[in-house]
Amino acid sequence: MSVEQHDQAAPALRASDSDRDEMLVRLHTAFAEGRLSETELDERIDLVLAARTHGELDAVAADLPSGRAAPGSAGHGPAGRFQVAYKGSVKRAGRWRPPERFTTVVYKGTGLLDLRDAELDGQVTTLWVLAYKSTVQIIVPTGVRVETGGAGVSAEVYGDRAPGAPVLHIRGYAYKGAIEVKDRIRRT
Repeated sequence: MSVEQHDQAAPALRASDSDRDEMLVRLHTAFAEGRLSETELDERIDLVLAARTHGELDAVAADLPSGRAAPGSAGHGPAGRFQVAYKGSVKRAGRWRPPERFTTVVYKGTGLLDLRDAELDGQVTTLWVLAYKSTVQIIVPTGVRVETGGAGVSAEVYGDRAPGAPVLHIRGYAYKGAIEVKDRIRRT
């Protein structure tokens, strides 16, 4: 092999659609964990969708954790504050006590958060929801004040709010999907 042939770098390995999908999940997870702002997420999504090689994908998340748990880290952090569905579904319903901050990330799937029987301990409960090519439904109890914000979030809440009622802040981002907040399930 000549020196000239040896000095030429090997061609960059091309990224597949699956590779880009995995990186999008990693970015949405980082956003849900508070590691990225909404603006940073949007910028990085554009970079991922335009990436042609693994090197370009790796550069998008070089400052983020790999997503793999570090040795000995199992069991650390608050339990029950985060749920993820990757090409599947998540459901939380019945009697449960949501923490003051709860995050749901759904990638190409469905989600249901039914809060009608939930015990809302705090005066304010904040739900962060990311729906990538997904639909997430949130059923809220009557009598709570619901405040929504974000992109792709719709609310259909009719119940009367009592003075001093608990507040549900629902913040979300839906990309090619929807986050639906309602106080009743419509039977079809």
